[in-house]
Amino acid sequence: MRKTFTTLLLALPLALAGVSAAQADTASAEGRWRQIDPDTQRAKSIVEISRSGNGTLHGRIVELINPSRPDPTCDKCSDDRKDQPITGMEIIRGMRADGANKWNGGTILKPDEGKVYKSKMELIEGGAKLQVSGCIAFICKSQVWERL
Repeated sequence: MRKTFTTLLLALPLALAGVSAAQADTASAEGRWRQIDPDTQRAKSIVEISRSGNGTLHGRIVELINPSRPDPTCDKCSDDRKDQPITGMEIIRGMRADGANKWNGGTILKPDEGKVYKSKMELIEGGAKLQVSGCIAFICKSQVWERL
């Protein structure tokens, strides 16, 4: 009985650490996200968001789901991503924290158009979803991505 009690006491901090880590994951945009097309409601790609050394967030497409052609490249891009493979491409750059669960000041690339938009992101639904917006002037579009 005493041995079981001691084992439970030792396991408690580990269990609490696991709960804290799970909660921390939902309070950050870091991780893998399923990009959902707002028109078709179908998944288009998997994007992995990570933190740079300077604290900004950036995101790469790690998988295209049902691409329109095999191994597509960003032929419409006009920056350093021109003619580069879309899989592995950094599409989110320079997102800075702007309060709790919000980021802005960065850009997002729409590879099929080759256009770069000013962007902002916000965790919603307890961190299970990420609302991603891209704007040119006062015209904005947003998508809701699902956490994997």
